[in-house]
Amino acid sequence: MATTKQRLALSIIDFLSTSLTDGTLTEEDRDSIDVAITCISESFKVDPTDLTPKDTQTLLQIYSVYEKLKSKAPAASSTTSPSAASNAASSAPTEAQKAEAESLKSQGNAAMAQKDYPKAIDLYSKALALVPGNPIFLSNRAAAYSASKDHTAARADAEAAVAADPKYTKAWSRLGLARFALGDAKGSMDAYSKGIEYEGNGGSDAMKKGYETAKKRVAELEAEGEDDDEDHEMTDRGAPGMGAGGMPDLSALAGMFGGGGAGGAGGGMPDLSSIMSNPMFASMAQNLMSNPDMMNNLMSNPRIREMANQFGAGGAGGAGGEGGRGAGGGMPDLSSLMSDPSIAEMARNMMGGAGRGAGRGAGQ
Repeated sequence: MATTKQRLALSIIDFLSTSLTDGTLTEEDRDSIDVAITCISESFKVDPTDLTPKDTQTLLQIYSVYEKLKSKAPAASSTTSPSAASNAASSAPTEAQKAEAESLKSQGNAAMAQKDYPKAIDLYSKALALVPGNPIFLSNRAAAYSASKDHTAARADAEAAVAADPKYTKAWSRLGLARFALGDAKGSMDAYSKGIEYEGNGGSDAMKKGYETAKKRVAELEAEGEDDDEDHEMTDRGAPGMGAGGMPDLSALAGMFGGGGAGGAGGGMPDLSSIMSNPMFASMAQNLMSNPDMMNNLMSNPRIREMANQFGAGGAGGAGGEGGRGAGGGMPDLSSLMSDPSIAEMARNMMGGAGRGAGRGAGQ
């Protein structure tokens, strides 16, 4: 099925071709018109022989609808000259045309009931050709376009219908549906709100349901936007206690253990209850204890053994001296220790396991 823009292109081609046969243009213009038709066909990927626009409204009929709707504006009516008013009256549909249009609308409704949406669109279009700008015909065709998944055309018809008669509430409902289908949840909510306002008494159940559905979608989109902002902020700032790229902040680790001159509890001895209350280190310790190979590798490193010896000496050394070291040497400077590539790599392995565990917990 041709898109709205392709149908418009075909309507333009039909208008140009008709203009050569109805006397609007002369044979001298034919070459120029043929070139224009070829360019439009190639650009919009349409077949000039396609009869789609002839089965509905012609471009000239569509434009006449626009002119009639425009002439109904209050500002225009107040400045309309007597001759213009006479012309408008003469172009108004006759009673016979109105009756025929109503018959076409009824046939369109029957086609809708049978889910023959292209036929319904054609019948409503023929009714509109006889009575341009009729809000009921426009609204019905909007419903047929929505059923055909052509939501852009449905929105255009529904907007024209509410412009012609804002009190025709079915048109607001169909506008809300078309906007929602096109991803405009806020516009959909506004349309349903208008429909409820014109219905009065709090609105019908169908209109309120449409409004609530659109409102819920607006809230979901706003919540998604807030979540995205929080994710970006966390990425930029980094998790507490973590360095760039999710790695632990080793300088903070050194400070916690008394390195770099920071005094621990009891003369360089770290406050273990404070350390293990930190989820990151508790998870690291659990990972270390559950992996004997990692523990063996850890204790086989001379620097780690030296730190363990000093740790024990610091614990027995009584009051700590200046710089946070115990009388027996206290804790080593961990910021210096972490400059050892093997120690740094071991720390990454340990913290990598802890980080993954914490990540799973946060995602539940």
